[in-house]
Amino acid sequence: MTHTSQDISPLRQHMIDDMRMRKLAPQTQAGYVRVVRQFAAFLGRPPDTATVEDLRRYQLHLVDHGISPVSLNAAITGLKFFFEITLSQPELMARMQPVRVPRTLPVVLSPDEVARLIAAAGNLKHQTALS
Repeated sequence: MTHTSQDISPLRQHMIDDMRMRKLAPQTQAGYVRVVRQFAAFLGRPPDTATVEDLRRYQLHLVDHGISPVSLNAAITGLKFFFEITLSQPELMARMQPVRVPRTLPVVLSPDEVARLIAAAGNLKHQTALS
């Protein structure tokens, strides 16, 4: 992510420099910048003026708009980087915790389905490989 200083604010450049120093992947950098930009749009003012209550309201805003747990955790991680690393204000993120991502069980075939799958194989070699 390379930008000229005319394109972006000094605060954003500082964040980008912090991410580059830590060798974050370009996609991660773009995601973090996007999260902070969206948070600033929600606030209607620069993100470095946010309070703990602003962050709480933003998390509720995201939840109310149906954001997935994975996307919510990505937003929290981007904001955490911004406030803890770029601004050196970890106390603002103290109440924002990642949410639990529900785990789904894998699909398991029934014994009948397995028997039909093996029987559907064209020859003995394929049937043996499937069993």
